[in-house]
Amino acid sequence: MATLNSLSLKHEYVPLEEIERTTRLPPSRIVKSLRELMDVKAVAKHETTQSFRLTYLGLDLVALKKLSDSGVLGYLGTRVGVGKESEIYIAKTPTEKIVAVKFYKIGRISFQKIKRVRAYASEESKWFMHSRNAASREYDVLSKLCNYTSFVPRAYAHVEHAVVMDYVSGIELYRYKTALMPESIFTSIMMTLRSAYLHLGIVHGDLSEYNILVSVDEGEKPYIIDWPQYVYRDDPRAEELLSRDVSYMVKFFKESYGLDKRVSDCLEFVKGLKNEL
Repeated sequence: MATLNSLSLKHEYVPLEEIERTTRLPPSRIVKSLRELMDVKAVAKHETTQSFRLTYLGLDLVALKKLSDSGVLGYLGTRVGVGKESEIYIAKTPTEKIVAVKFYKIGRISFQKIKRVRAYASEESKWFMHSRNAASREYDVLSKLCNYTSFVPRAYAHVEHAVVMDYVSGIELYRYKTALMPESIFTSIMMTLRSAYLHLGIVHGDLSEYNILVSVDEGEKPYIIDWPQYVYRDDPRAEELLSRDVSYMVKFFKESYGLDKRVSDCLEFVKGLKNEL
């Protein structure tokens, strides 16, 4: 699978003769291995040619092997979350620390839509590349932003399309109907946007009640997740996206909890133009 993975940078479906040339293994052994991998749906064969590609399951296994070999992961548990672009599993490190593993799985079916609305979708036509790129961007933000705010999960490692990060036992904000301290939650969210803007120079770009987790065990502490679509603050779209992120939060907290905040005040706070909301 590692060979298929590396060759997939040049081919979506890798010709059998190139696999043979690269591995230098006996053809009978290669065919047997490919058949076994197809049986477990880790590899798929082209409909009309003798060429093969990894499936997302195969890429999962490649990533997990690398994370295990590097001493990052010791155990993978059950799936605890699934979205349009990712799956999240609970896991443990070799020292028994509980973490989450997020696998980005951007599908070819929705590729054109993603290419229109996601900043991290490059002109590459290979769909695995978009998942790798999304994971890389998420890791880049989380591993840095956690130095300035505690309201994002800390990221520990990134390989292929997978990111290992803190496991947050929380409830999505859109499902959290009985907040005891909505103003505190709101302020923490704005503080996180401020840290991202001032210290990393980025705007989340897609903030909503669906990518904020509230940890009740930590006193209604919010965690902002899903960062790969971020843009830099000098991007022509940054002002519009920041205004949209803040406006959406103001509207949600007004409608859900009766919290009344002015968008203009919040924007000035996030940009560092004022120090209080």
